[in-house]
Amino acid sequence: MHITRPGRALLAGVIGGLLGIASTHARADDAPANISGKLLLTAGVSQIEGAGGGGLTPWALIGGYETNDQIGASAFYTRVNTQDYHLDDAGVLVGLYNRVEFSFAQQRFNTENVGAALGLGQGFTFRQNVFGVKVRLFGDAILDQDSWVPQVSVGMQYKKNDQGAILHAIGARSDQGTDFYVSATKLYLAQSLLLNATLRMTKANQIGILGFGGDLSNSYHLEPEFSAAYLLTRKLAIGAEYRRKPNNLGIARESNWYDAFVAYTLDKHVALTLAYADLGNIVIKSHQHGLYASVQVGF
Repeated sequence: MHITRPGRALLAGVIGGLLGIASTHARADDAPANISGKLLLTAGVSQIEGAGGGGLTPWALIGGYETNDQIGASAFYTRVNTQDYHLDDAGVLVGLYNRVEFSFAQQRFNTENVGAALGLGQGFTFRQNVFGVKVRLFGDAILDQDSWVPQVSVGMQYKKNDQGAILHAIGARSDQGTDFYVSATKLYLAQSLLLNATLRMTKANQIGILGFGGDLSNSYHLEPEFSAAYLLTRKLAIGAEYRRKPNNLGIARESNWYDAFVAYTLDKHVALTLAYADLGNIVIKSHQHGLYASVQVGF
C-alpha cells in the first residue's frame, strides 16, 4: 500500500487519536496524540551513546517527533550511579524527515575511589565524545501495522576518548573507534508492545570508556542487543534491555549489561526515564548495579 507524504502524516494523526481506544491499557482521560508529529514515546529516548532508542541500545526509529516533512531535535542528560563509579552523559540529536538522525554525546566516567586505588587519583575521569548517524532503510514502525516487516535502520557511532596514554598502558590498542549497527524495530499498536533487535560490530571496551581492542582481541565483534517496551498508557511505558559486549582486555573482564526501565513523557517536549541497570564487572570492581536516570527535552 502506497501512501503519499501528506496522507502518511494524516494517517499518523488518525492512529494517534484512536490509540486510546485501540489499546485496552490506555486511560480514557488521556489527551489525543499531536497530529503534527509521531505518537508519544515512539521517538524513543536518548540512548547512552546519544542515538534515539532505549537507554542501552539504539532503535530503528529516528529520534525526534518529526514526520516525513519535518525536522525534530532533542537534548538529554543522563546519570548512572553504581557502587563504585558514576557516569554523567549529555548530548543532542537532530532527526531529518523521519529518515536520517545525527547525534552527539559526551560521556564522563568518574572512577571515584577506584581511581585513587589504581594510582590515577581520587575521582579520576575518562571523557569520551560520541558522534552518531542513523539512516532508516525501509519500513515504518507506526504505519505498517498490516505488515510483518519491521522498520530497519543502519547506523554508526564514532567515539574518541581523551585518555589515550592510560588506555594504552592497560592494553587497549586505540583511544578511538567506530561502531556499526543495524536495528530492526516492530511496534504492535493493538498489543501496546514494541520489540527491537540490534546487531553491533564493535571493538569497544566498556562502550569505549576503556578504549578499543586489547591484548585478548583487536578484531571487530558482532554483538546482539535487545529491547522490549510495553505501553501501559500513551505516556507511560515499562520495559527491559540486554546488551552483549566483547571481552578484549585481559586486565578488565567485561560483563554483559541489563536494565529494567520506566519511561514517562509529559508531552512531546519532555520525557523522563528511570531504570535499574546491572553492569556487572567494571575494571577491578564486580557486581556493579544501580540507578539510571535520564531527562530529555525536544520537539
